[in-house]
Amino acid sequence: MKLFLKILFGCIFVFMIGRTIRTGLAIGIRAAWPAFAAPWGIATLFDAYSGFITFYVRVAYTERSAVAQVLWFLLIMSLDNLAVSFHVLLQLLRPKPEEQAASILARRPG
Repeated sequence: MKLFLKILFGCIFVFMIGRTIRTGLAIGIRAAWPAFAAPWGIATLFDAYSGFITFYVRVAYTERSAVAQVLWFLLIMSLDNLAVSFHVLLQLLRPKPEEQAASILARRPG
């Protein structure tokens, strides 16, 4: 299961980097703004950022350091799913090989 999760979140991370670069080279964010201003664009942004905040609450619970909590908040809110997938990858790479994938959901002692 842990290998599957590493592959899944690794693919998401790489795909998001590629998509972000490709889109940024094709059209700037200012030129794309009218699409975000449409009702469905606004609803999609609210949905996305609600999800980012939900995920951040989990990050804030598991991270003990206030500095790490603030840093992850800024990264998640600015880099979106790039930061989310990177955080999960870091958590999956952190445990010892014999630990279960579920260990990434637990609060670290300290």
